[in-house]
Amino acid sequence: MKTFKRNAVIITVVLFVCAAAYLNWSYNRGDDAGNMEEGASAGVQDGAVGEDIPVEGELFYTLERTPVAGASEDAGASADFFSMTRINRKQARDAAVETLAAVNASEGASQEIIDEAMSKLTGIAGSSEKEAEVESLILAKGFDDCVVFISEDGVKVTVPAPMEGLSSVDVARITDIITSETDYEASSLQIIEVK
Repeated sequence: MKTFKRNAVIITVVLFVCAAAYLNWSYNRGDDAGNMEEGASAGVQDGAVGEDIPVEGELFYTLERTPVAGASEDAGASADFFSMTRINRKQARDAAVETLAAVNASEGASQEIIDEAMSKLTGIAGSSEKEAEVESLILAKGFDDCVVFISEDGVKVTVPAPMEGLSSVDVARITDIITSETDYEASSLQIIEVK
């Protein structure tokens, strides 16, 4: 009975990871076809690199600006950056899932180790699914592309930005999605602009 429960949980986690990967792929495929509208930008620069931005008296987010290596306003290089980031995230998750599944299947593992591995597998599956959902919502708000990383420490959102930086409206859109769709507060959000 114990083996059946363990196998059922593993299958459920694997299904969640597969569903998240499919959702991510389907949203990215729609992006490549040019179905997304370009977001409106008010052209207001919010702050300097690494600066915490207060909005209405509360810490809103941390802003970072990351130039794409070798890209000078080339949209193709930016798209490659986001594609490679998604691939790297998926490979890291797949490796973690494989390792945790091996620990779980190990005959000599204690129940405590198996329970911890199952908890981490469930967390990975939940994060993957939530990242795909949040990415699709951000794309629906008019951004060309994005990659979301959800961890225990907070949420990192990487988005393409114009040279003058994201407008306060764009930042508010992203923050609203993160705070409404996850359990994280705005202070746990880090927005990374890719130029």
